Amino acid sequence: MSSTLNVFVSSLDTHSERRIDPHITVEQLKNKLELITGIPVANQAISILTSVDDPTVVATLTEDARPVGYYGLRDWNVLKVDDTNPSVSLTGQLTDVTQVDKFELTDTEYAQRTDTVLAYKQRNKVGRFAPKDETTAKPTPDVNIPLGSRCEIESAEPGLSKRGTVRFVGKTTFGAGDGVWVGVEYDEPMGKNDGSVKGERYFSCAPNYGVFVRPDKVKVGDYPVLDLDEEM
Repeated sequence: MSSTLNVFVSSLDTHSERRIDPHITVEQLKNKLELITGIPVANQAISILTSVDDPTVVATLTEDARPVGYYGLRDWNVLKVDDTNPSVSLTGQLTDVTQVDKFELTDTEYAQRTDTVLAYKQRNKVGRFAPKDETTAKPTPDVNIPLGSRCEIESAEPGLSKRGTVRFVGKTTFGAGDGVWVGVEYDEPMGKNDGSVKGERYFSCAPNYGVFVRPDKVKVGDYPVLDLDEEM
């Protein structure tokens, strides 16, 4: 019988499901979490929350020599990792856009420009500017990929496993509507979006966990979430 626990690891920039051994010490856990969250061991403040839906603090891991199980960690608890000194790490810098100067145009100003994607589509009669009689609807092929299925995505990088859960199967407004796309929520932040593309939402997940791929890139099967030691 497995002695590992299924928990969620959450920090400012990451959120993922993990399996951990409750017999390891808090210090050993911190060493593993540094690889996931990017927060140095010395700067980690770890709290146990009841669940993803209930952020009640169950305990705070304050003693490095104690085993993690000493603090009453259970299945589906959340290990919340805070950075006590973000100035020396990259925590939050990838998502903080408050210091970025923004260049904004009104819809009218944008429509008047000649160097935009909109102007290109108008000149070349692409997309919604294409003549109506030349636009023919293509039949949607049958794709046997059930929602909620565990899957592995074909990767161009040897030895890299991209696992996740199928969240969407169907046609989209991007890709010129040519065929079926599969929306996947990765177990790791290796995606490109949060389940939405160009303002259209197809499913919801954390930023950089969502991706859309063609059905032939998706392998459905019994692909469990990789635990910390397997990834290392």
